[in-house]
Amino acid sequence: MKVGVFDSGIGGLTVVKSLLEHQLFEEIVYFGDTARVPYGIKDKNTIIRYAIEAVEFFKNFELDLIVVACNTVSAYALEEMRENATCPVIGVVEAGILATSNALKDKNSNILVLGTKATISSKAYETGLNALGFCNLQTKATGLFVPLVEEEIYDGEIIEATLRHYFSNITLPHAIILGCTHFPLLSKALQNYFGKNIILIHSGDAIVEHLGEKFDFHTKHQNPKVQFFASENPEALRKIAKKWLHLA
Repeated sequence: MKVGVFDSGIGGLTVVKSLLEHQLFEEIVYFGDTARVPYGIKDKNTIIRYAIEAVEFFKNFELDLIVVACNTVSAYALEEMRENATCPVIGVVEAGILATSNALKDKNSNILVLGTKATISSKAYETGLNALGFCNLQTKATGLFVPLVEEEIYDGEIIEATLRHYFSNITLPHAIILGCTHFPLLSKALQNYFGKNIILIHSGDAIVEHLGEKFDFHTKHQNPKVQFFASENPEALRKIAKKWLHLA
């Protein structure tokens, strides 16, 4: 299968990493809308317009599937993308909700949802989890995490101060949904803050789990072809991709 992965910027590379580790696809086409990142502070209509434009871009590649790595787009524009696409479109929010349900058997578990301002405002995770019977939910918009990750700051005093800023009044959760593709890069810092036993729901791992339930993957692809595209400065994106994904 040939898959397109769409994100507002570079964060979706964490989803690509999971896809590569599980060897699901023969070819991966990544598109990051780096010229207009971040999406998390934009209004719904703008997010939908950008998402539909991404679908048009992917029509050049005869894809079998599109994975929407961006949580904000998954929360606001998934149906519009499906209406305009010529292949199935799968989003990370639905996958994250199902992964959380699979990981937590106790419906009274305390769940903390992290995301951009737009993702949290959408209440997409809350709605989906409430429908499955989970009611002890906390949400927190943690937009400062995005520029810190893009500056490759994953630990140290700045991260520790930011964690205290956001979480000093948070009830200790059983699980944290990393509702932005940048956030898995802060997993170690989050575990140091909340404790090693905390369950972290990673968008990349969740989408792999979700795809495995929806499709039959009979063949492993050890050396898939991967192409990287960006709406601005694609060479910078490819440089980061090589570093994060350990590509030659």
